[in-house]
Amino acid sequence: MTPTTLPVQFEHFSEDMTDSNLTSERPTFVTHLSCSATGERYAADQLHGLSAAGKPLLVYYDHQAQAASLDKEVLAARPPDMWRYREFLPVRKAHNIVSLGESMTPLVTLPRTAARLNAAEILVKDEGRLPTGSFKARGLCLAVCMAKELGITRMAMPTNGNAGAALAAYCSRADIESYVFCPDDTPEVNVREIALQGAKVWRVNGLINDCGRIVGEGKAAMDWFDASTLKEPYRIEGKKTMGLELAEQLGWSVPDIIFYPTGGGTGLIGMWKAFQELEAIGWLGGKRPRMVAVQAEGCAPIVKAFEDGTEHAELWPDAHTVASGIRVPVAVGDFLILRAVRESGGFAIAVPDEAITLAQQQAARADGLLLGPEGAATLAAYEQALADGCVARDERALLFNCGTGLKYPMPAADQRLDRTKPIDYAALAAV
Repeated sequence: MTPTTLPVQFEHFSEDMTDSNLTSERPTFVTHLSCSATGERYAADQLHGLSAAGKPLLVYYDHQAQAASLDKEVLAARPPDMWRYREFLPVRKAHNIVSLGESMTPLVTLPRTAARLNAAEILVKDEGRLPTGSFKARGLCLAVCMAKELGITRMAMPTNGNAGAALAAYCSRADIESYVFCPDDTPEVNVREIALQGAKVWRVNGLINDCGRIVGEGKAAMDWFDASTLKEPYRIEGKKTMGLELAEQLGWSVPDIIFYPTGGGTGLIGMWKAFQELEAIGWLGGKRPRMVAVQAEGCAPIVKAFEDGTEHAELWPDAHTVASGIRVPVAVGDFLILRAVRESGGFAIAVPDEAITLAQQQAARADGLLLGPEGAATLAAYEQALADGCVARDERALLFNCGTGLKYPMPAADQRLDRTKPIDYAALAAV
């Protein structure tokens, strides 16, 4: 496949339109919510957690009205941020938008890595450019907006780091109290970031599911709203904007295959929902990317369920990986992840920590892009899938870097010079 110029540029909005996505009243088209397992309908504009069946609720829209209200040219003239897609989102009133500047994230090519792998083109959607340094800003931004709209004043969640930081930041912005619970070995920078952004945060001697149990059991005593992954309906709507944005950046088309780092899986589910909605309004054809759920060998419940042909994943024992963001031993939306992967003709793949670390080093040194460990896992998975014949070298592959690598521990760099002594310049090149 011949590489193409990327991304589509958005340069036609004027300076006085900069905040228009946030301040202008625009129509919304939510019709109802529905249980993802049973199809039972729930009223919109009311506070909901999980369905009566204990499964995630999904938001539904009037696609005919959406199509009549908006066209691609109008969209292209709007400022390039997440809120350009207001008609695809559930927030009814502009004054309930809680924003920290959710700009569109770039598509970055990896030309030297592609050459090393004899691949036509590798693209990375770099979500590390978002507020709080990760894709979690999309989902938590929407969740907090809807919390504000529905009158919630206290929220709580478990986190492996980045989600908690996003919740803390957006709750502080919205004047909502936030409580966050992290596994003991959550990266120190994440825990401190959560605290600095205004949340009350605790380390817990367990994994994220143990933290989630504390949140769930504390609802009655603390009167907080449980913002855990997929236990409320709106984080997925924020993550959906990754798919809307990607399709627009590619000229209303999709890549051949998407490698996505998968813990709770909200982003993968959200993108699949976005592609379906775009087809429903006539903006996208029937082609879909193959969706690949990437996990670490030390925590791969979705991979095991995919390989076993089951609809639900089992609790993964002794979960461990350097990619803490995908260390999720059990996901409430497991069946939705597996459904999207199977419907797309994709697959689930696990990679060892050693391959994740190596991929991170290679991308930084060859192409100058500092991936987070979760993003590096997608590169390691792509390379493994190439070797196994699961993906062709001429397919356009899209990898998601879900958080900036600046938040994670880095290798030591301890060389020093004594300015008071002669410097052997020739020796510097040998380091």
